[in-house]
Amino acid sequence: MDSAPTFDDAVRSVRAGELDADAAADALIAELSDHELLGLLDGDAGPWVLPLIPWLLISRPFVAGAVKRLGIPGIRFSDGARGVVIGRSTAFPVAMARAATWDPELEQQVGRAIGLETRARGANYSASVCVNLLRHPAWGRAQECYGEDPVLTGRMGTAITRGLQANAMACVKHFALNSMEDMRFEVDVSVDEHALHEVYLPHFKAIVDAGAASLMTAYNQVRGRYMDVNAPLLTDVLRTEWGFEGFVSSDWVFGTHDAVASLQAGMEIEMPLRLRRARELPHALRTGRLDRSTVLQAAHRILRTTLLHYANRDTDEPGPAAVASPEHRALARQVAAESIVLLKNEPVGTGTGTDSAPLLPLSPGIRSIAVVGRLADRENIGDHGSSRVRPPSTVSPLRGLRAALPNVRITTASGRSARTAAAAASRAEVAIVVVGLDQHDEGETVLTATVELGVLGAAFTTGVLRGPLSGLVRLSARFVRGGDRRSLALRASDIELIEAVTAANPRTVVVLIGGSAILTEGWSERVPALAMAWYGGMEGGRALADVLTGASEPTGRLPFAIPTDPAHLTPFDRTATQVVYDGSWGQRKLDADGHAAAFPFGFGLGYTTLEHELVSHSFGDSAGPAAGSAEVRVRNPGDREGTTVIQLYAADVSLDRPVAQLLGFQRVTVPAGGESVIQVELDAVPTLQRDPATHEWSPRPGEWMLLAAQHSPLSWTGARPLRPTPPAPAARRPRAASS
Repeated sequence: MDSAPTFDDAVRSVRAGELDADAAADALIAELSDHELLGLLDGDAGPWVLPLIPWLLISRPFVAGAVKRLGIPGIRFSDGARGVVIGRSTAFPVAMARAATWDPELEQQVGRAIGLETRARGANYSASVCVNLLRHPAWGRAQECYGEDPVLTGRMGTAITRGLQANAMACVKHFALNSMEDMRFEVDVSVDEHALHEVYLPHFKAIVDAGAASLMTAYNQVRGRYMDVNAPLLTDVLRTEWGFEGFVSSDWVFGTHDAVASLQAGMEIEMPLRLRRARELPHALRTGRLDRSTVLQAAHRILRTTLLHYANRDTDEPGPAAVASPEHRALARQVAAESIVLLKNEPVGTGTGTDSAPLLPLSPGIRSIAVVGRLADRENIGDHGSSRVRPPSTVSPLRGLRAALPNVRITTASGRSARTAAAAASRAEVAIVVVGLDQHDEGETVLTATVELGVLGAAFTTGVLRGPLSGLVRLSARFVRGGDRRSLALRASDIELIEAVTAANPRTVVVLIGGSAILTEGWSERVPALAMAWYGGMEGGRALADVLTGASEPTGRLPFAIPTDPAHLTPFDRTATQVVYDGSWGQRKLDADGHAAAFPFGFGLGYTTLEHELVSHSFGDSAGPAAGSAEVRVRNPGDREGTTVIQLYAADVSLDRPVAQLLGFQRVTVPAGGESVIQVELDAVPTLQRDPATHEWSPRPGEWMLLAAQHSPLSWTGARPLRPTPPAPAARRPRAASS
């Protein structure tokens, strides 16, 4: 390599094996001035860009650490957990919907597609991996995560990371314990060692172990420290215990609380602009308050990771045609169809008797349908926060049904008048009611366009920026939409609509749209067919039609439990500044407290019923996540092909109320009349405990049993011992007396 290497030189040397990434990064660092060196540690644009962030975010990558004279591209950020936010891109179903597929291989395909579109838009760094646990379904950003279970979250997060990093570095967020929205800037999370390391961190570690390039810190505090300055987590756990070698960036604008301390704690990049660090680091470095070694270490991590990515990413450069390509649209439709969860499907009277078959799929001979509800013809594909994707087109449920059923008379009503909707339903063979949530009910706390000036004012106020404009721009600050949910129930008008339509036509299908659990108590008993269709992305309407007509099997399974009563869940105070995270939430809390779920974790129906049998399993005392596997036989006695998700659960059955722990899962499709034997990998972590002193993992005490199921089990009848029973010690012979 020449004495003045460029970034491209370094990439070629790493790719050819002439230099390792560490040496190549150090060679580039040796050429940097102090100004350029410190410039690696924050965004490249100045503070005057702050009010323009919402517009710039959807028009180009945000760059940090570019050095033009050496060709260093910097990290080039694009957001979007359901696609690329820049321009008009493929809008996939939200992450929660994709979690409902329980299909990591499919999620890896989604990651690859998002990575290709990210790269085609000029970005190399994608914040598409959100793996915070759904501690409570009222969390406003629930739709961006993969549900309430650490194993499911880890498997899906690992899959999208692997797919994404063929073309873009993954930014995994939000590290750590971020599960509420309205108070995300202030809340302090208290957590014990068990819950921290055995519940809220294992899925992050799984993704780190899979090679994630980067993590983003959360806004919240953990144990009294904001995450950007939380050395116990950023250094002691992430770096020392887990061995993470990538870089850490801040959440945006308000995610950096101390320029020097955050760097010392292990956060390499302040995003997205030149704010605190640009103002404070040069002086701190000159005066010795900041050690040069700390700066060099951060620079090394950033450049080493970026070089490795460029050296190993796909060699083919995607062009504009990759964005919202026919292949990606087809993938979005497939994912949306596989995500839909059929919660209820019963026979219903026709006036001449009782059908022998459930209401769904719709009869091929159907002649008339009424599609009603305020969300029936809406382009309702998720919240309007930083993950918002603007596709070139969107198919609503009504449009999807009309396209799928061109010879069926389809009438519609907006739902504003329950009486009008009921009249339309009474004249149709089947009524389909589309209700649920939208960006006003849940999502990232978003500011209006005028309020973006208010963000700038807040930046001045909090000390991120200072200047005479602060008073002016603060005048326009007001929140308008999104945030944590105030209720888990449907709107009263939606419930009124359902009741009116089911009274007018008992052959009614209710389709729920939303990002997490929606309570169904009080009205679902009158509904013969009920489906959760999520925020289904740009092809969601077509996918819904595929499932309702039977062109596709409903294969989705819930990634969380839906309770009968919100009081059965862990408390959720959207105004709290102090919260305690423990190991009891979601289905685990329902199990521990003896409350049956309305629909348990992992639940979902199909159009045929499959049977399963645990054949054998192996499971040792390994302290790692790869504990063993199970062999399960799945039979399909029905007359049509069927798909299910076989789920392996363990529990300590010595407890009065055993608490199910998901260890592994596998989707399987079985032809009519056929059977299949599948292997399911098992994760040990839910059955292990971590020693806080030694950081060693060992089996939890108790009588642990294993059960194969198709959702979180209600009974442990038929379960098998998880670990082999150790043989009894052989009787010891008396030792001969020595002479």
